[in-house]
Amino acid sequence: MIALSLAEIAEVVGGQTYDIPDPSVQVTGSVVRDSREVEPGSLFAAFVGERVDGHDYASAVVAAGAVAVLASRPVGVPSIVVADVQKAIGALARHVVRRLGATLVALTGSAGKTSTKDLIAQVLQRKAPTVWTPGSFNNEIGLPLTALSATEETRFLVLEMGARGIGHIRYLTDLTPPKIGLVLNVGTAHIGEFGGREQIAQAKGEIVENLPAESDGGAAILNADDPLVRAMASRTKAKVILFGESGEADVRAENVRLTDSGQPSFMLHTPSGCSDVTMRLYGEHHVSNALAAAAVAHELGMSAEEIATALSEAGSLSRWRMEVTERPDGVTVVNDAYNANPESMRAALRALAAMGKGRRTWAVLGKMAELGDEALAEHDAVGRLAVRLNVSKLVAVGGREASWLQLGAYNEGSWGEESVHVSDAQAAVDLLRSELRPGDVVLVKASRSVGLESIAEALLAGGTEGEVAAR
Repeated sequence: MIALSLAEIAEVVGGQTYDIPDPSVQVTGSVVRDSREVEPGSLFAAFVGERVDGHDYASAVVAAGAVAVLASRPVGVPSIVVADVQKAIGALARHVVRRLGATLVALTGSAGKTSTKDLIAQVLQRKAPTVWTPGSFNNEIGLPLTALSATEETRFLVLEMGARGIGHIRYLTDLTPPKIGLVLNVGTAHIGEFGGREQIAQAKGEIVENLPAESDGGAAILNADDPLVRAMASRTKAKVILFGESGEADVRAENVRLTDSGQPSFMLHTPSGCSDVTMRLYGEHHVSNALAAAAVAHELGMSAEEIATALSEAGSLSRWRMEVTERPDGVTVVNDAYNANPESMRAALRALAAMGKGRRTWAVLGKMAELGDEALAEHDAVGRLAVRLNVSKLVAVGGREASWLQLGAYNEGSWGEESVHVSDAQAAVDLLRSELRPGDVVLVKASRSVGLESIAEALLAGGTEGEVAAR
């Protein structure tokens, strides 16, 4: 964080100081909520969770070097006490962002946010110091903490914004007002909570409503291939830049193909030139993500050649998102278990089919959460798609939703032992260990709450002993 005195922080957040001998002492390190991340000069934010109360760690974090604790009650060590720690963190982030000389880029969408954010960060980092959201740290706590990690040297701040309802993104953009806003897509993720795709579009579009006007440098980057996203152009005063495979897109891809290993290759077209891209990531869905990143980079002054080189060399920065690992026996494990929705599930299955040409393929799939009334139809459709893509074997893991996956595959023509429903992760591991052969490709994917990453981890641990850790 930029250096701020405890007195200044207390004024910004409307807090009262306790046990602080010298209010002029500065916070020069990071603002953290995890006591294990404290370093000399830190400010520790004491949140009260369901299982852990951060106030209980106050003495320990100060002993570890924290300058003070941001708390909701006095804790016997240097502290700034506020009525609401979350709101205080937001107010501090707003203050810091206003003082930064950085260009703030914010993005949202139903699928691909984290992968796209990672691509944008890696491309912009080549131009100037860049800070970005770690993992999916994209809510009302994670986003301001990310913003507070920026320093005087930061030139680009890339923030992922998530939403579970109308008004959520508006709140986040009020905390950290972006200059460039990006909307990837409107899909069915969390549709059960929102109530429909139109409501999702309304929520996602809040990001472009809060952009500066074009005359003040604001830019809205929208997916030309998604009608609900493209329609958001009418909701902003910012400059509109379209990306996609559409011929009308300002930044577009042509001659898209997948290599034999399942990695996308295409010709990148920008208003200032063209260049070839072959990505290290897996799956055709990354083409749209790459175009979104390219549109941001082009708006910030990078050439087509610079962007193409950066995209071709970019890797995955976040865990369990199409992580591809080959075992010594030639079995390839694709761990895409961080999360799942119908769009990302279809993309992962197509990537599996491309990677598995001439090899046996396994789709180990679990529940897609928060689909509401669409749950049965969407799970059935994914099961059917696995069959249409000639996936060798579908292993549906878990309860009711997994049974719908298996039933969809069965009704599409996956009979005999081509699809199977197992009760839990351990049963899936036992099955795979007994039947996998050298050269097989295994995709593991489900919503985060299902925890199927344990299957991928068990397969990569090798051997036939041991059990999946209980969740």
